[in-house]
Amino acid sequence: MSLKNMALSNGAGATVTVAGGSSLDFADDGVSIPNGLHLVVTNDDDYLTRRTATVKFKPPTLDAKTASFSKDKKSISFAVPFQLANGRIVFNTIRVEREVHPSFTADECLRLNVIGAQLLTASATDAFWATGSLS
Repeated sequence: MSLKNMALSNGAGATVTVAGGSSLDFADDGVSIPNGLHLVVTNDDDYLTRRTATVKFKPPTLDAKTASFSKDKKSISFAVPFQLANGRIVFNTIRVEREVHPSFTADECLRLNVIGAQLLTASATDAFWATGSLS
């Protein structure tokens, strides 16, 4: 299966689970993030290659002229510092972001999350994530 004939669950009643692996433990490191948190993986002893997560939330706002709300915006990024052979550190990052209008129900929000998780993990997207293949 490929992107062009991909089939995903519509999210209604679906669950996404992770099995195996070991636990990553996170803690707030005190770095100030407007409307968010900066977390470090406490399992990582080496400061240079310590993995981090940044979590942000922008609430919906009311437009006084139109009396309508904007969408909220939630994002989580996870960075893995990697030291190159020349000593330079690069940050490999994955970012997940969701924007929804306040009138979207909690169930509809959950369905978006389930579809998002599938886009990251479904076998139909493997070639895209591996090589950028659009087939």
